[in-house]
Parts: sequence; structure tokens; C-alpha cells
Amino acid sequence: MTQTYPLQFKPEMKERIWGGRALEQFGLELPEGAIGEGWMIGDHPNGTTKVMNGPLAGLGLDEIREKYGREYFGTKGYAEDGRFPLLIKLLDCNDDLSIQVHPTDAYEGLPKGELGKTEMWYILAAEPGAKIIYGLKDGVDRAALAAAIEEGRVMDCLQEVPVEAGDAFYIPAGTVHALCAGVVVAEIQQNSDTTYRVFDYNRPGLDGKLRELHVEDSLNVTAYEGAGASRMKTDSIGENEWLVIAESPYFVVEKGLVRAPWKLSTTPESFVILVIAEGTGTLSWDGGKQDVKAGECFLLPASLGGYELDGNLTVLRSVTP
Repeated sequence: MTQTYPLQFKPEMKERIWGGRALEQFGLELPEGAIGEGWMIGDHPNGTTKVMNGPLAGLGLDEIREKYGREYFGTKGYAEDGRFPLLIKLLDCNDDLSIQVHPTDAYEGLPKGELGKTEMWYILAAEPGAKIIYGLKDGVDRAALAAAIEEGRVMDCLQEVPVEAGDAFYIPAGTVHALCAGVVVAEIQQNSDTTYRVFDYNRPGLDGKLRELHVEDSLNVTAYEGAGASRMKTDSIGENEWLVIAESPYFVVEKGLVRAPWKLSTTPESFVILVIAEGTGTLSWDGGKQDVKAGECFLLPASLGGYELDGNLTVLRSVTP
């Protein structure tokens, strides 16, 4: 067993009808096409990332789990029969995403082997006037939503929220939502690829055909009384301190501003995910040091222990609660 160290993965890039080329601004290599999603840390049948640094380079996150599961993921982050619990993405929304909703773990209609999907967004960049769809308007029940879908006026039922860089959104399963054109987003979510589309603007997909809608499933899983969604501005934060910006049964996400050397530590209970949102700096640990910059994501093993961040950085940190 090699000494544990922060793992960086080669992203899995996904072409999407709503994607673009904005992830190139982080120095990421994109294949041709409209790239909407970079799966930065993933252990899912639809995308498994491979380590690209250090002695474990070339191993997939699934192989890390099988070989070193509890040591790397921690007592709360490791399940004998489960995949890595989270999926970490960067999203380029060059166009509007479909109006959608995700199920909970308890939904009977889940595809075999899948989980529900609770997630959070941190807005990395937003064009002037950018917005998102975030929940139903007050008083919209199942009958009202079903009628609106049937009659082609579902947008009348939805709340629009203006966004700017630094905004954070918690989107528990059951919340109807959509990212819209002009935003670049870091997403931390349950390890699931299950999405039910409510409406897709009657536009063709990458194959030229209309994309499938999931109306009945959407109506079934929507939380009409609200699921606990919350949002916040995150600029009221001091240097070298953490601000909790999303909290769920699956992850706790904090934002930190690094302006001087900051000594931190993992615990045996959980791995740590670091998403570098802005700036440049260094990540050091016992036995190593690495330059880091915006757009990079790291998995710090639960057994890593002490580490230090330095430079001029905005960082998102996620742990298993």
C-alpha cells in the first residue's frame, strides 16, 4: 500500500445539447462538440474517472474503492455494496437545460441499481441577466402541474431566480429546477444519473429527435409542498474560514477563502472533496506538494491526515456527514 495522497482524476466529458466550450477556460481538454458536463470525480456505470497523478495513476475510482475503500473513503463515506457516494461535475450551460426533477432514494420507479439525486450548485460564472428555474410557484399542486404540462404552459408554474457568481443553491430531490443559459456551475450531488424531464422546449436532441419526457415519473416525485430547497449569497465570508453553503444527509459543502497558509486535516470518518473555484495556490501534505488552480478537483483520502492550502484561492470543501 502506497502512502495516501490527494487524488486528481482525468475528467469524463459529456456532450449535451445545451453545452458549449466554456470549460476550456479552466485548461481542460475538451473533445469536439457541445460539452455540457465534465465529470470530475465519478464512479458510475455512465462514467468512471481514472486517477492521473501519483503512484495510483491509471486506476479508476471503482478500483480505488475495491482496493482501499474504507481507508480512502472513511467509515461514513464507504459502503460495502455501494459505489462512491458522490458525483462531482463542472457544467457549462451555453443554453437552457430541460425543466427537470429528481427522485428520492425511496422512489419505487428508480432504475435498477440507481439512487435518488439530491444535489447542490455553486455558480462559478454568470453572464449578465442569467437566471435559473428553482421550484414551483406557491399553490401549484399535482393537478395544476399536470394540466400545465398537458397544455404546454408549464413555464407559468415555475419560479425564476436571477443568479450571479458566488451564489449557492441546495436542490433536494423533488425540487423542480433547471439551469439556464449563461452560467458555469460546480455541482456536487448524489452518485446518480437519474433525471426526469418535465419539459424540453420542444427542441431536438443531438440525434435530431425530440428528447424523451418523463411526465408521470415527474408528477410522482415532485415535492409540491417543497423539499427544503435553500439558496444563499456567499460573499459574507472572512479569510481562512469556512462557510456552510449546503447541508444534506449525503454531503456538507463549505466555501473557504484561502489568503494565507491554512492547516487543515481529514478525519477517519470521511474523505474530503476539494473543488478549486477560483485562483491559484498550492496543496501540501505529508510527503508531497502540488500546484492547484481554478477548475481542478481533488479527493483527499480519509486517512490522509494533515494538509495545507496556500495561495489566493476560493475553495469548496465537501465531506460525508
